[in-house]
Amino acid sequence: MLGSQSTDSTDNVEDKEVRQVCANGICMKTTDVEAKLDEGNIQEAESSLREGLSLNFEEARALLGRLEYQRGNIEGALRVFDGIDLQAAIQRFQPPPPEKSTRKGRTRGDSQHAISQHAASLVLEAIYLKAKSLQKLGRLTEAAHECSSVLDAVERIFQQGIPDVQVDARLQDTVSQAVELLPELLKQAGKCHEAMSAYRRALLSQWNLDNDCCARIQKAFAVFLLHCGVEAGPPSLAAQIDGSYIPRNNLEEAILLLMILMKKFHIGKAKWDPSVIEHLKFALSLCGQTSVLAKQLEEIMPGVFNRVERWNTLALCYSGAGQSDAALNLLRKSLHKHERPDDLMALLLAAKICSEDSLLAAEGVGYAQRAIANSQQMNEHLTGVGLRMLGICLGKQAKVSSSDFERSRLQSEALKSLDGAIAFEHNNPDLIFELGVQYAEQRNLNVALRYAKQFIDATGGSILKGWRLLALILSAQQRFSEAEVVTDAALDETAKWEQGPLLRLKAKLKISQSRPMDAIETYRYLLALVQAQRKSFGPLRSISQVEDDKFNEFEVWQGLANLYSSLAHWKDVEVCLGKARELKQFSAEILHTEEY
Repeated sequence: MLGSQSTDSTDNVEDKEVRQVCANGICMKTTDVEAKLDEGNIQEAESSLREGLSLNFEEARALLGRLEYQRGNIEGALRVFDGIDLQAAIQRFQPPPPEKSTRKGRTRGDSQHAISQHAASLVLEAIYLKAKSLQKLGRLTEAAHECSSVLDAVERIFQQGIPDVQVDARLQDTVSQAVELLPELLKQAGKCHEAMSAYRRALLSQWNLDNDCCARIQKAFAVFLLHCGVEAGPPSLAAQIDGSYIPRNNLEEAILLLMILMKKFHIGKAKWDPSVIEHLKFALSLCGQTSVLAKQLEEIMPGVFNRVERWNTLALCYSGAGQSDAALNLLRKSLHKHERPDDLMALLLAAKICSEDSLLAAEGVGYAQRAIANSQQMNEHLTGVGLRMLGICLGKQAKVSSSDFERSRLQSEALKSLDGAIAFEHNNPDLIFELGVQYAEQRNLNVALRYAKQFIDATGGSILKGWRLLALILSAQQRFSEAEVVTDAALDETAKWEQGPLLRLKAKLKISQSRPMDAIETYRYLLALVQAQRKSFGPLRSISQVEDDKFNEFEVWQGLANLYSSLAHWKDVEVCLGKARELKQFSAEILHTEEY
């Protein structure tokens, strides 16, 4: 029986001056053994180990193979490992049935089991090294089979799972390494479904893995789920626990794993890995849950992240979640003169947020100008983006200008900035659209019409706002029938949930053509669409989506009230105003309609 074994100098491959192996309290130098291996006499080398260390066949082969592997002779190690009968070894390693305790409290079975663990660790390590050897030779399927056989053997030896205590350290290391290696081998062999099963087996079975090893496996599995391109499907029913959350797809399972890792980092069960938060950013951005990502970033302990980077990332998350005020406040801190006042990306994001609100447009102009100054001679694309943001902010600022002269000046500067941006971004559809909007607001309708058509051509007519802009410009030119044709064409190409703005425009076009009854029918259809959309998405909507839905439904009721008012249908007006007031209690539009 093998009481202990080691390779002195021991398992260090780099120490070639003194190398020896020890087992059963006996040590011997490997000089003679290595000489026989160099001559190709595997049997004689094996006999030397068996006689010198009192080993059986499998144990001597395991030590000999490990020696060859450490020497870098991969093919020679593989020839040695091929002679090991794993199944026969497992039979000897099975734990004996428990016996009655002696007076000292330790059974004979315990002693034998401790010895069998040492022997098992040597043989299982040999099979693991065989898998590593096959991997290095590119025989990945065979390597995966050998690695899997290690784990199968461990499950038969430890039928109740590996206990937390009284486990041979070398055996535990071999098991941990095999658990980590198997899914990697299957991935390299292109067997995606088998790799996913191996990952789940690694995480759900009782391998007694340490926290860092478990964290590495969870991270690798999450990354594989995100990028493998093969749908994993839910875990088997045997692995599911009543009342537990069951991921429905790869993305949900990856997010769950990454969030478990983040929790481990927070409570100190695993070492911080910055790549985990990067993968979580990608995963949550894919499903539009940037508010969840913001919460995860806020829970990270101070000092782990640079605070300015944290502010900028949080601002991006809140901006994506529709919480522009929170995002802008964070960017103001980030761009303070004592922090990073010239951070180009933060300046552009701040300018973009300000460009969405006329009251913040003047602040946005300052951010855009600073971004342009910092991007010159560095990045032409970002210079173009800065000029575009500057043009949009100037256009929004013009809308709240207190004088005609100031408004005219700001509009002129807005067009100048947008024209300057087009020199850097010739084929940017968003820039073309903004030019169309600016020219339309300045009543230069022919040029605006040209840009609207150019935007539709550039996007293939796939974006709703292009059709809407074209219809608005045609209606401004009193070409109502053509505008209605454009609206109908856009409705045919638009998904049902996105038809709201087009239907509202269509109703107004019918009113302009003195067809109020047709307009009422269009409003009724629009109202049904808005209400159905609200019920369909239910509790999954964000706060900003809820507010947008309320505003859209309010506009529909208000539009119907105005239309019925023009027809002197007063009872219908009262009903519509009552519905509108439920959505928006204090409204100048409602008061105006009531007074009228």
